[in-house]
Amino acid sequence: MTAQPATARATVYGYPRQGPDRELKKAVEGYWKGRVTADALQETAAGLRRSNWRRLADAGVHEVPTGDFSYYDHVLDTSVMVGAVPQRHRAAVATDALDGYFAMARGTQDVAPLEMTKWFDTNYHYLVPELGPDTVFTTDSTKQVTELKEALALGHTARPVLVGPVTYLLLAKPAPGVAAGFEPLTLLDRLLPVYAEVLADLRAAGAEWVQLDEPALVQDRTRAELNVAARTYRELGGLTDRPKLLVATYFDRLGEALPVLAKAPVDGLALDFTEGAAGNLEDLAAVGGLPGKRLVAGVVNGRNIWINDYEKSLATLATLLGLAGRVDVAASCSLLHVPLDTAPERDIDPRILRWLAFAEQKATEVVALAKGLAQGTGAITAEITANRADLASRAQSPLTHDPAVRARAAAVTDADGRRSQPYPERAAAQRAHLDLPLLPTTTIGSFPQTDELRAARAGLRAGRIDTAGYEERIRAEIGEVVAFQEKAGIDVLVHGEPERNDMVQYFAEQLTGYLATRHGWVQSYGTRYVRPPILAGDISRPAPMTVRWTSYAQSLTSRPVKGMLTGPVTMLAWSFVRDDQPLGETARQVALALRDEVDDLEASGTSVIQVDEPALRETLPLRAADRPAYLEWATGSFRLTTSGVRPDTQIHTHMCYAEFGDIVQAIDDLDADVISLEAARSHMQVARELAAHGYPREAGPGVYDIHSPRVPGADEAAGLLRKGLEAIPAERLWVNPDCGLKTRGWPETRASLENLVSAARTVRAELPVS
Repeated sequence: MTAQPATARATVYGYPRQGPDRELKKAVEGYWKGRVTADALQETAAGLRRSNWRRLADAGVHEVPTGDFSYYDHVLDTSVMVGAVPQRHRAAVATDALDGYFAMARGTQDVAPLEMTKWFDTNYHYLVPELGPDTVFTTDSTKQVTELKEALALGHTARPVLVGPVTYLLLAKPAPGVAAGFEPLTLLDRLLPVYAEVLADLRAAGAEWVQLDEPALVQDRTRAELNVAARTYRELGGLTDRPKLLVATYFDRLGEALPVLAKAPVDGLALDFTEGAAGNLEDLAAVGGLPGKRLVAGVVNGRNIWINDYEKSLATLATLLGLAGRVDVAASCSLLHVPLDTAPERDIDPRILRWLAFAEQKATEVVALAKGLAQGTGAITAEITANRADLASRAQSPLTHDPAVRARAAAVTDADGRRSQPYPERAAAQRAHLDLPLLPTTTIGSFPQTDELRAARAGLRAGRIDTAGYEERIRAEIGEVVAFQEKAGIDVLVHGEPERNDMVQYFAEQLTGYLATRHGWVQSYGTRYVRPPILAGDISRPAPMTVRWTSYAQSLTSRPVKGMLTGPVTMLAWSFVRDDQPLGETARQVALALRDEVDDLEASGTSVIQVDEPALRETLPLRAADRPAYLEWATGSFRLTTSGVRPDTQIHTHMCYAEFGDIVQAIDDLDADVISLEAARSHMQVARELAAHGYPREAGPGVYDIHSPRVPGADEAAGLLRKGLEAIPAERLWVNPDCGLKTRGWPETRASLENLVSAARTVRAELPVS
């Protein structure tokens, strides 16, 4: 590649918020508990922003993002920016803006929070805007302007990043009490003047460029929706008092929306050119490119942790040079979705660590590629040589290929993924075997992680207690959980999962082919951070993983205790997956390892086994054309996991915090005997969706929102249960929370579950006597 006369800039769209030691989590939770003042919280946040910008600038990034930082969620920040505060939260916001913000996110004892769901096909959760025909938007650009000024004052070239108005409206839902058919997109004419004011405020504060994120446009969109996008950017682009506009899309190819945005009077587009979005290159050429405009090329994968292939990316960038007036280099999306830095990882073999790139390393990759694009490959010869060697090391590693695993996966037949009897026959056998009442009660799996348990875990790591002492603590925790459930009157028990750190990591640490990190934290929602394991090689299960503690819990009670596993799709979705083979092949390997565990649980006497698949919906491809192939291997891998059991063994699954309406057929295809789903915040919407589909199996739409600290009363739970009965007959309806209880405290958990059982008994008594 010859040197280019123009200088290519390096940039990113967003950066991890939490800090190297999760300082933001600790400050926010300290504020909630009254141990940290509002001023101290704000200073911690400001310090983290400064640190992030400094990290990026030190790496050589030319233009840093602002506005991407959030105390809780960037979509919630957008709702505050445009004044879309629900009526029930307005008093709290007016009294104290910060407390009102957190009330929208978490709720209070008296006021429910906003609904929460997944951000496209990621494991990040956003808070869903609630809008209606009476919504009045008002401008509050304080946060956006303040953070821009902070960056500029430090000498950075900064670009504010906002959720775009089309995506914001497409992500919104009708507010409670508003007709379900209301279309938030009809509010565009009210919203655009607010965005115009925000853009003017940012220009006055010194913004040369502002980025408007429109990832919703990579999904299948109607002609009417595309016309809305065209009008939006025709109007915003036509403003006289505005900065330059960069419209950013990511997670997939832009498709039908690309010519719309290419023709719009905006100054640049940011496109994803990684993995499934690689088609953007061909599509961009087909529309004649972006002559005279800025193209920000996302060639570094912002969602996975493998190193970039420099030579492949440089070839893509070289082609793009002929398609735009200026080409800059970026990660494909915000780096919010990857951990901060590989440097603290001391437990991963240094040779393997060189295969990995977290946020800090990705920023370095972006800078190297921008330099290579601007000055020619000769300017980064050393980087290319090292990159080539690291890629070869991974491809040739014995970690990535296990012949025995591959042979077993290749031998799988269709019969291996089918139960021995159809559901009606299984259901009769299970009812006779389990002898449960109508509206049986259960929980999703985990119980609160107590201070004593955390102290024991820390003591084991530090060597202050031995394994025997730690396991004694685990037995005590299980005993307390089982005793409470029996006393509360729960019908199907769980052991509480005190031995588990995370529902994916716990299993990954016991399977071959996975790598675990110590510091690889990624935000899931609010102050909830997870450490996704790294799926690096072929997968097998050396030994049983859950049988011991499940059997111990069962020894303490005569009631059934569920065996608890994480399903193969979720094991992939909540890990950083290998990118060197099809996902379906990896899912089959994981399914076979989990099948061994299911069989061992049944052999040990476990009659109810739950295989959680909360990620089935979130991993659904954004484009409809790509979904059938995904759903085929996804549902097939679940059935492969669960189909080896007897007819009277009851298989449960669980899903939460996603939109389920468009995958009800896939839920049916799982052939699970019972499914539990999040439903409390969405007011039993999923129960109605199951009924409309004619779902024939048992279901437990949640009546207790565990992601809020409030304790729902028995009357509230009973009301939701009655709504559930309008859609699902009593003989097929279960009563359970929305999700696991690990993040909750014992006082609220006890009260909430006692209310849940009371509600079940009340509604059960209302049922007609058969």
